[in-house]
Amino acid sequence: MFVICPLIISAINYCATIQQVLVMKTSPSCAALRLDNQLCFALHSTSLMMTKVYKPLLQSIGLTYPQYLAMLVLWEGDGITVSDISARLLTDPGSLTPLLKRLEGEGLITRTRSNADERVVELRLTEKGRALQHEAERIPGCILEAAGQTEAQIVDLKERIIALRNQLKNAL
Repeated sequence: MFVICPLIISAINYCATIQQVLVMKTSPSCAALRLDNQLCFALHSTSLMMTKVYKPLLQSIGLTYPQYLAMLVLWEGDGITVSDISARLLTDPGSLTPLLKRLEGEGLITRTRSNADERVVELRLTEKGRALQHEAERIPGCILEAAGQTEAQIVDLKERIIALRNQLKNAL
């Protein structure tokens, strides 16, 4: 009968663990876990690059990217509520408050409590906010140029991304 020292057992287990890790690194089944194979990372890193392309364009008109998104919603339809803009941007209303206060401080919007329900905050563009839209009209063309794709390709990509977003929302 053999007596195996606990130190030898630990060494054997350690070697087995190392061998399993090496097999996992080369295993085809682990290709699914490679960063470059992840759709989420492709979307995330593209979003980061998109924001970097937008940054100097938006700085030239005095907006940050989140402020630009809020202004886009307001340019589509003035006189909306914080809840409306929150729903459009798929974000929490509370996280919009500091952003909206900054836009108000810059004289681009007004925020007023509804007479019907003082819990509701209504947002309206000022003349300065409306005028800013004219300055922003060049931005989509600059983004299209930076993307190096045709307008039809961008529209198709956007529609496919929206379909994916909707499917993911339905999966929740």
